[in-house]
Order: sequence, then C-alpha cells, then structure tokens
Amino acid sequence: MASGKRPRERVEPSFGADQDNDPSELRLGAGERIVGHLSRKSKRVLVENVDKDDDGEEEEIVPRTRRTSKAAKAKRRSRERRGGGFFGVIRSLIYWCIVLGIWAGIAVGGVVIYFAAQMPSASTWSIPDRPPNVKITALDGTLVANRGTTGGEAIALEEMSPYLPQAVMAIEDRRFYYHFGVDPLGLARAFINNLTGRSIQGGSTLTQQLAKNLFLSPERTFERKIQEVLLSFWLEHKFTKDQILAMYLNRMYFGSNAYGVEAASQRFFNKSARDVNLAEAATLAGLLKAPSRLSPARDPKAAEERAQVVLGAMREEGYVTAEEAKTAMSQPPAKARSYWSGAEHYAADMVIDEVKALIGDVKTDINVQTTLDMRLEKQAEAALTAALDKEGRKVNASQAALVSVDASGAIRAVVGGRDYTDSQFNRAAKAKRQPGSAFKPFVYAAALEAGYRPDTLMNDEPVRIGNWTPENYDQKYRGQVTLSTALAHSLNTIAAQLVMQVGPKNVISVAHRLGIDSDLQENASIALGTSEVSLVELTSSYAAFMNGGMKATPHLVTRITDTSGKVLYEADYSNPPRVLSEQVVANLNGMLNRVMTEGTGRAAQLSKWQAAGKSGTTQSFRDAIFVGFTSTMTTGIWFGNDDGTPMKKVTGGGLPARAWKTYMTAALEGYKPTPLFGVGIQPAKPEPQTTLSDIISGVLPGVGGSRDDFPPAPDAPPEDVPVQGQARYPAAPQPVQQGSPVQPQQPVTREPAMREPAQRAPAQRDPAPVDRRQQAVQPNYPPGTIPDYRAHDGGQMVPPADVPNRGYQDYRQYRGPYDDHIPPDAVLEGRAPPDAVLEGPVPPGDVGGSSRRGQPRESTLFDIIMGQ
Repeated sequence: MASGKRPRERVEPSFGADQDNDPSELRLGAGERIVGHLSRKSKRVLVENVDKDDDGEEEEIVPRTRRTSKAAKAKRRSRERRGGGFFGVIRSLIYWCIVLGIWAGIAVGGVVIYFAAQMPSASTWSIPDRPPNVKITALDGTLVANRGTTGGEAIALEEMSPYLPQAVMAIEDRRFYYHFGVDPLGLARAFINNLTGRSIQGGSTLTQQLAKNLFLSPERTFERKIQEVLLSFWLEHKFTKDQILAMYLNRMYFGSNAYGVEAASQRFFNKSARDVNLAEAATLAGLLKAPSRLSPARDPKAAEERAQVVLGAMREEGYVTAEEAKTAMSQPPAKARSYWSGAEHYAADMVIDEVKALIGDVKTDINVQTTLDMRLEKQAEAALTAALDKEGRKVNASQAALVSVDASGAIRAVVGGRDYTDSQFNRAAKAKRQPGSAFKPFVYAAALEAGYRPDTLMNDEPVRIGNWTPENYDQKYRGQVTLSTALAHSLNTIAAQLVMQVGPKNVISVAHRLGIDSDLQENASIALGTSEVSLVELTSSYAAFMNGGMKATPHLVTRITDTSGKVLYEADYSNPPRVLSEQVVANLNGMLNRVMTEGTGRAAQLSKWQAAGKSGTTQSFRDAIFVGFTSTMTTGIWFGNDDGTPMKKVTGGGLPARAWKTYMTAALEGYKPTPLFGVGIQPAKPEPQTTLSDIISGVLPGVGGSRDDFPPAPDAPPEDVPVQGQARYPAAPQPVQQGSPVQPQQPVTREPAMREPAQRAPAQRDPAPVDRRQQAVQPNYPPGTIPDYRAHDGGQMVPPADVPNRGYQDYRQYRGPYDDHIPPDAVLEGRAPPDAVLEGPVPPGDVGGSSRRGQPRESTLFDIIMGQ
C-alpha cells in the first residue's frame, strides 16, 4: 500500500478476469495480511494455498473457516477411533506379526532349501538294515537267549501286547495318528508345559524320534533338527502309520543293551513282548525318556514312578479305565533280573561260536535250534550251586563246570561257571586242564585193544620210568592185581606200566579216535592225565563207552533257519563211525562199573541205575573231576579255582562225584532204568565140556579164542569236518584185519620224552596164582551175541534185518532191549509229549545191551599140570 492509513471504504476483492491484468489493482501479499483476534461470535479466517505466478507475485487468496459441520466432526472422531487407541495397537500388532511371519517363512524356507541341498537325493534314501539277531531255542522250542547287537528279534505290531503301543503313544506322541510327521500343536503344548513346569511330553513326534534314531547323529544342532523334519516328512510319505510305529518299537533303545521292545521285555521281565501286562508295558514306555537312569535294573523306584506317570497318561487318553490304571498302579514294582543271568547263556555263547563256524558271519535274523534241554540245564545249575554253597567255602572251591551229553554227542546241559553274571568265561568249553586219572580209561582201552583182558594180572609195585617214579594216591602197593581192580582203585603204577607196554602213541591214538582234540604229549606221564583237555571233549569221549563204541561228536546246533523258514544248515549225526570194538567197550564198561560199585567212584552210585565212570584229581588238589555215564547220558563235572589255587583235599571221588549223583538222580527221574552196554544180565548158557582134544590143542594158557574176543580196533575215522550247511559222519570204516597196526588219528609232532620199551606179550607172562576174589569176571562173547543196534555183514555195518532203520532215538523216548513189553507211553510218563520231541541226533536204541559174566576160560594141559 502507498499509505499506512486504513482506507475509509472497504475494498472488495475483484475476481473478474478483467482485474487480473490491471497493474493498478491493489493486492495484499502474504506478509502484509493482518489476521487479528475477532470477537467470539466472529469467524476466524484461515488463509491457505497462496499461489504465486511466474513473476513471484501472489496469485490468489483462498479463505476457509475453522468451523465444521456436525457430520464432519463425527467423521473425524470415527477416523481417530480407527487409527488409534487400544484396538489400534492390537490391529497394528497383528499386521506387523503377519508381515514378520511372511518374512520369517521366507527366511526359514531359504534355510531349509539350503540344508536340503546338502543332503543326498531323496530317491537314494532307504531304511538301514536292522542289526541281525540270533534267536536260540532249546530242544522243545523254548527260547534260550537272543544274541546280536539289538539283543532281541523284531516282532510285528499285531503280535505285541496291545498295551505297548498304547503306552508309548500316550507318553510320547498322543496325536501320532493325526499329524504329518511334525505336530505343531504338540510343539505348542510342549512349549507351554515347559513354561508351566509340567514337562510330561516332549515336542518331537514318534516319527521325528525314529528319523533321528535311523539316520542322524545325537548332537543337538539347528542343521540336524532341519534334517530330522525333512526325514520325518519322507517317512510319513513312504510308510504307513502302523509301519512307522512298528519300526519305532523294534528299534528304539530301552537301556541295558536292549534295542526294541522284545529285547527289553526279555531283558527286564524274562518274557516276550507278546506277553507283557499293563504295568510292565508302562514301565517299558517310561524308559524311553531316560533309558539308563530309569532302568528297573538300576533304579526300581525311579522306574516305578515313571510308570505311574505313563499310566496316568493312558487313562487320560482313554486307553485304559481308571479301575485298570488303579489296579496296575497297586502292583509291586517290576523286578528286573540280573543281566544275562542263568547258566543257559554259557550254552548260548557256545552256539554263536558254532554258528559262525557253520555258516560264517550272520547277516540277517536267524533261528537256531539246539540240543539243549532246559529242564536238565536248570537241574545242572542247581546241583553245582548247591554243592558250592554247601561245601565250596569249606574246601576252598570257588568254581565248577558241568557237561552232559547223549550217545550221539548232543549237549543236553552245560554249565560254564558258578554265575554267568559275574563271569562269562566258559570253563566247560574254553578252559583246558589236566584230567588226572579221568584219562586212564583211554589207557585201558588201548591195552584191551592190544590183547590185555580185565583179569590180566600185573604187579602193583614201585616203578621207575626214567627220572619219573609214579606213586599211588595212598602210597601203598597191593602186589599182583587184575587190570579191573587196578582201574577201580585208580592205581597209578599199573597205568604207567600199561602206557609203556602198549606205547604212548597208541594211547594217544585211542584218545584222538574217541574225541580228544587237544594236543597230547607222547610220554609215560600221559597215563596220569598230565596233558590238558577241555571238559567238553573229555565228556563226549566217554560217550563212546556208553553207546557201544561209536563216535560221539559234541554239538549244540541241529538246525539253522532264516525268518522265512529257509534251512541254512541241518545236522545229521545218525551214522557215526565206530571207534572201538564192541568187545573192548563191553569189557571196559564192566571195569568202569566196578569204579562205581567198589572203587573211587562209590560216592556217585545211583540207587536204580547201572552207572560207570572215573574220577580224576590233579597235583596238589588243584582240579577235581568226575566223568560218568548211564545207558542214556554221560556227564562230566569239574571243581576248582580259576587261579589254580589248591583246594583242601578235594578229589574227583568226593565233591564232584556227589554233585554228579545229585544231578543224574534228578535228570533221570521218571525214566525206566536200563543196563549199561555190555554189563546187563543175560541168562547164563551151560558151560561147554572140556575134552581131551581141547586140552591137547591148547597147550599154553590164554589160547582158545581170547584173541578172537578182542579184535583190533578199526582204523581211525577221517576228520569229520562239517561242510557249510551240512554236518555228517563219514561212512563206517571197514574192520581192520587182525594184526594190522593201529595208527593215531593225528600225527604227533613232539619228540617222545623217552624211548619206548619193548612190549611183552601178555601170553608170555609167567603164570602166578590167581585170587578169584579179586579177579574181575571176564565177559566172553561168542560172535553175534553182543546186543547192538548195528550188525556186521561182509565187513559193512548194516542194521539187522528184524529191526529196520532203528538208528537213533530220542533219549526222552529211550527204551532198553528188555522193554519190549512196556508201552512207549509208560516211558514218557511225566515227561515232554512226543510232539515236543525234535528230530535230530539222539542216543542209540539198544544202548545197554547184556553181557555174559561168569563164564570161565578153557582149561589147558598146562593148567592141569600146574594144578590150576
């Protein structure tokens, strides 16, 4: 303005077009406008949007009032409610959560894609093979043990006790049948439970746990967790829910080296997973959280408390009623047995060694049928335990072992030590010790083959062989005694003389033929059992005396099959070779029977059964052995200490003989007694009349058929090494012609300790008066009179015509030669039913034939002249 005074007249602004170009038009700039305070009722004028033209001049003035309508105010308040306040905060939070979730999903997806790219292609994924299990069963099919990494076989889901899967799902994954491998609800529940301190169930599903167990290492890393989720998706896609659950239950670790419910059930409850009850199933399911800490073998109380939690979860899920859960909770806590307790586990270890030798490494689950009789196994363990508990501490004996075999060598019972839990070393099969005088029957068998007789006289007197002077146990000498008496009283001097007269090499040959596989030293002291052998081979060698002279190869395995039933191996011991002649066996059994009736084995006499055997004691009483047999079973027992500490005057005829009697009495209970081979009673035949021709023809004593009564032993059978998948005896050998040399089964590589003296023929011995009270009565068998389940025909061993295909029969169905009038069912009274008898190696049918005792030898002219 040209003047600072206010104009008298109001100048109204002109908005006409003609005014725009008038330079004299008065205009107010933005800085020259004065906005004063008006009255309350006046309106406040707001000046907005002042634009300038290109020359920088103000272009126009747009006035606007501050007062608004009621509709405008309501609209503004609505807008404020939408954009602010509590609900606005919530809406903003949700919005940003969604945004962040999207970005987080993108990030996680990228990480998953990255780690997935590091894994092999899903097309190459496969379930790793479960470590193979060896299921070992006894003679009647009952389970002996499982061997393998898992400790038990895999069983189908439908075979398990229904409580097992229910208990596992209730405590580990309640929504197992509803999720797709990963359970978001379960993760949320686990998160909340962890916050509240009620951590009962984890967030990992059964599928995730299985994936981790099958494929992944146990470390806790983000990468491993991502891989676990991916593998869970793959498992859910590849397998059904039931298949996943079955794999889980058969592979998860339950503690104490038990993988899978079957192994755990056998381990803790000594029963199959098919038979566990509700409380036991809850205990097993509770182990999954902490297998070692919650093991009932380690902490029964902790295991019980965890089982109570599992039962509560089962009740909540409706698997059991409140009454069932209450009943299970009221039961006493499960008592887990000691790990691998029981003597049968010694046999199981022997089976594994035998299986590896027969079929090689085990690559799949197999079933092994054995010759073990669990009834006899329990009685054997009880007999040794009772003997050690009663007398062990008093006589300083801490360990014992037992082997019991039938006539074919099938091991029916074996105990390798006092307690398998404390020591798994098998003293019956792996330990080799000196047998002492228990080796003498091989010496006497060699002498009988060389032409000696049970009534042959020898002098019991001090003997010196090189630098060795053997003495009798009582340090007394009896003068002239028969071989039968010498064996009955275990005279060391006579045994030493026999070895030197027969030759150590021939004694070793007999021992090897009968079944001694250990290396034997070729010296005179072998007569007293100075070469070490195992109890298994010693006992099975005695079985050849029991069965009439046939080889008895010790074995436990009869058949091996896979899970589909395919036979991988089957044993056949039905055609054993002959290793001793019938006459030698019959006479030796008579001599060994005298050991039981009047000699060192009197403590082992059985009240109803004929028995034979021999005791053995090593130097300083370090080892005490007794091996004896009846017509159906041979048993050897050893007592001693692992470190070789001497016992307090324990001999083989003492503690071992008494334990032998205890075991055999229980083992043979319920069976009809039958006589020993060659020692049974047969009706006597009239004595033949001696004629002058007989006297003239027999000028010297001992002539007249004595050599015919003792034919030479057959050739040593070839090494019967079983071919994989087959174990068979070689065909019976041809009888050896009289006078042919007997070769040892295995060449002896050691140099002899002394020169072998020249042998004196028994027939050239100076005659001496015979004390008939001491003389053993000589069984004299005419050809064909000795009962046996085989007969000679042109040098070949063939079954008799009237008894076709007799062969072997099961010892539980055993019948003697005089039992034809007894129905078979009577023999089995109180024993296992016939359908429980497995096919396989069993004793000969006619073990226990009769002999003819009391027949005098023929008188000769020399006898008459000498007054005999």
